[in-house]
Amino acid sequence: MTATESLIEAADAHSAHNYHPLPVVVATADGAWMTDVEGRRYLDLLAGYSALNFGHRNRRLIDAAKAQLERVTLTSRAFHHDRFAAFCAELAELCGMEMVLPMSTGAEAVETAVKTARKWGYRVKGVPAEMAKIVVAGGNFHGRTTTVISFSTDPEARADFGPYTPGFAIVPYGDLTAMREAMTENTVAVLLEPIQGESGVIVPPEGYLPAVRELARERNVLFVADEIQSGLGRTGRTFACEHEGVVPDMYVLGKALGGGVVPVSAVVSSAEVLGVFRPGEHGSTFGGNPLACAVALEVLAMLRTGEFQARAAELGEHLRRELAALVGTGRVTEVRGRGLWAGVDIARAYGTGREVSEKLMERGVLVKDTLPHSLKGAGGAPRATIRIAPPLMIGKEDLDWGLAQLRGVLGA
Repeated sequence: MTATESLIEAADAHSAHNYHPLPVVVATADGAWMTDVEGRRYLDLLAGYSALNFGHRNRRLIDAAKAQLERVTLTSRAFHHDRFAAFCAELAELCGMEMVLPMSTGAEAVETAVKTARKWGYRVKGVPAEMAKIVVAGGNFHGRTTTVISFSTDPEARADFGPYTPGFAIVPYGDLTAMREAMTENTVAVLLEPIQGESGVIVPPEGYLPAVRELARERNVLFVADEIQSGLGRTGRTFACEHEGVVPDMYVLGKALGGGVVPVSAVVSSAEVLGVFRPGEHGSTFGGNPLACAVALEVLAMLRTGEFQARAAELGEHLRRELAALVGTGRVTEVRGRGLWAGVDIARAYGTGREVSEKLMERGVLVKDTLPHSLKGAGGAPRATIRIAPPLMIGKEDLDWGLAQLRGVLGA
């Protein structure tokens, strides 16, 4: 038995089977590359679902973490610490907002956004108690907590976890008419991903996000943008909403905010919205801890230069051109995305998304399939879709090598 097989067998024996990872066991990583326990190198074209936008072990982020480790790592929010004010101020400034409510994980931030919208609805909008409604989109992925899966349309996420949390209306993604019809006087928020990642990197129709922004304003409803995967440089802009000139009422951020070093998430909004909280009404022991703030402050400094956004835009154009060339060959049926983020629908003759991912792994490239239930192809069959989302610092030569392996898997 190889070291890889032994470690996978041990993991299967002692961990719950809530994930289905590829059969690779990573031991070290640097930049856009990972090395397994047997010394094989792999090009990372997933980047931790955008948590590793700046690459593995980015030196600036590691140095920031090491420096903070020597000072203080956790105080809880029972006390102030000397990195907290700067983190909140600089993140608010990056977002063009006023207040920050820090959390740790993305799902925790989404839960916070839901609670914030409801509290705002009751305290500011005047919605009757227990009547607040939030409109969401089908095909969404906002996390896996009980409340979040209550408005998921993925059967694997929902099955056997009921009863579900009420208060949500689900409409088709990109359908403004359905969105308008779903809104009532008790609607407090619209919660959307500007680009749906888990569904296959689905970009909404042009003009949809600005129309939702205007509709929310007309109905006195908060527009909440879940930019946990799409934000912080991934799409070639700091936020995906920027591509259509949209500024939401609330950003939900995570993943890349922690630089791939520590989990950091946050809800960012106006003083009117986040000002509804009073002490004791919401919290998180690890939210906004000193180590998280130190790393996130360095992330914010890197984003302020615009370097990573520009690189994602430039390499993203190259990525789209290379993938588009495969569409006419019959091997790829559709390509979607923005910046260094692409959903690639593979012709079913070449296997499922999982099978294509495994073949790429054998060639030294790591990607992952998307939810098989989210997209339907001809005849209603699930599409075979992989996502490509490399670290934003990836070299063009490495990206081209990875794309060459994809062409090899598809016999192109």
